[in-house]
Amino acid sequence: MDKTALVEMDFKNGETLIKSLDQAQFHVHSAFWFFNSESEQWRLMIASELVDDLGPKVAYTQIKTVIDHSEPSIGIELQNISVISPSNILIKILGSAIKTSPTDINGIRFSRNTIGNSFIEDVYIYRLQ
Repeated sequence: MDKTALVEMDFKNGETLIKSLDQAQFHVHSAFWFFNSESEQWRLMIASELVDDLGPKVAYTQIKTVIDHSEPSIGIELQNISVISPSNILIKILGSAIKTSPTDINGIRFSRNTIGNSFIEDVYIYRLQ
């Protein structure tokens, strides 16, 4: 995947992964593609209470299991995913401007906006609580 640009297939692959995680009963609190302007890379950010309860290693392991057992292949590699706590500052910043249903999967593009004192270059939101 070209890290500097996301295409429609990346959005669909992200949605497929979130649906697969939901089906595997991995609680996805929030999920979105986030463009880090410093590294000029997109990351699929997945927030889950599992990170707080059992640590990020367990969360990564469970996500990897879902990816590895998906047919057809989801098309997202674990190296393009970051797991974070639902209390992460990024969730709080984005959540102050946008909220979605805790179970729906949306496709909300939020680009070149300032929330409080934080500039958001680009984000594509599936779920944000």
